[in-house]
Amino acid sequence: MTSLSLPAPAKLNRLLRICGRRANGYHELQTLFQLLDHGDTLYVTALTHSNDIDLAPAMPEIATEDNLIVRAARLLQQETGCRAGARFKLEKRLPMGGGLGGGSSNAATALLALNHLWELKLDIETLATLGLRLGADVPVFVRGHTAWAEGVGERLVPVDLPNSWFVVIHPGVAVSTAAVFGDDGLTRDSAIISMRDALDGADADAAWRNDCERVVRARYPEVDRALTWLGQYGAAMLTGTGACVFCPLESEARAIEVLGRVPDEWHAFKAQSCTRSPLHQHLGIA
Repeated sequence: MTSLSLPAPAKLNRLLRICGRRANGYHELQTLFQLLDHGDTLYVTALTHSNDIDLAPAMPEIATEDNLIVRAARLLQQETGCRAGARFKLEKRLPMGGGLGGGSSNAATALLALNHLWELKLDIETLATLGLRLGADVPVFVRGHTAWAEGVGERLVPVDLPNSWFVVIHPGVAVSTAAVFGDDGLTRDSAIISMRDALDGADADAAWRNDCERVVRARYPEVDRALTWLGQYGAAMLTGTGACVFCPLESEARAIEVLGRVPDEWHAFKAQSCTRSPLHQHLGIA
């Protein structure tokens, strides 16, 4: 097999707590990554007589060599000495910069696909370590399991959550992650809580929140409006630094109902939670 068509699933941050700041400027986080059954699709073809890495279509927002898919392929070539190449075609469904992990998920799918097609036989731990060099969110997609995360998001513990449906809204604005994390008003001293207390709901008010939300709402009125609108249907939250917001719902029927009411100027979709990544299911990875 020289070609694969693979999912690159989205994630939600079901909570995001900022517990400190390192000397290098990175923040200490606690978060809960929820994988979804909705995302991009990456088509990958191995090139056996060339080490070229090609990606189509071109994305005007980012130079091709800076795209995480291309960077993932180059990194694998460099680390393994593999002389094969690859051609990628990306079917993009997730908004860029939406807090859904689209770029990181694309990179993880590229790593797992090329490990398979190039017959590199690297284990998941090695691929996750390589993925961390591409971005803090890449390892959770490489490992392919809904997870509790700490550090900058790289220390992962797999967790099983009850099945849920979500409506996700992108309110049509681009949020600057750097600006949010650099804002003087950002909470940076949330108390560290245990994973058990968070998941058992022992301190639900403290745990199930996003510390970035107050800053993002103040900086981006359209995100604030989307959160207020979606909040009439349940516990609406920001994912990551946004701009996407989401609301858990009790059934697909309810998700369809809410989705049908979303104002036309916003892009929205429904999705179901996944404990195990659709990518791993497709590749038969345990």
